[in-house]
Amino acid sequence: MVSVAAPIHLRPDEADEYFFEEGCYILELWNSAADPALSIARVRLPAGQKTRTHRLHHTSERYVILQGSGEARIGDAPPVAVNPGDVVLIPPGVDQSISSSKGSDLLFLAMCTPRFERHNYENRDPADQGEPGLPRTR
Repeated sequence: MVSVAAPIHLRPDEADEYFFEEGCYILELWNSAADPALSIARVRLPAGQKTRTHRLHHTSERYVILQGSGEARIGDAPPVAVNPGDVVLIPPGVDQSISSSKGSDLLFLAMCTPRFERHNYENRDPADQGEPGLPRTR
């Protein structure tokens, strides 16, 4: 647990948003070794796009849908439609991808527990030319 002497207030800079090889744009809102229990990223997936299939080892992830609509694919479960206000839980080690509808970008929070660490990310997209299951990083 982190001991905080004073409240922390952060305002991430929109200019820090970056494109991730997974096929989406990431703005890290909170990811600190000083608070290893949780990370929060805002994810923007352009209209009509899909992320690569991937999984996180040793990390649970939650998608909190803020804007737009799409479809989440989690493990072997049937795809599920997602809309603002929905929360999707992805257990550690389970394949996942998400797509956005053609009408607008999909905007959501990706909340990881414990915090996201690059070495736990694994690209699982069979369409990739690289070796299947080869870990990839942000």
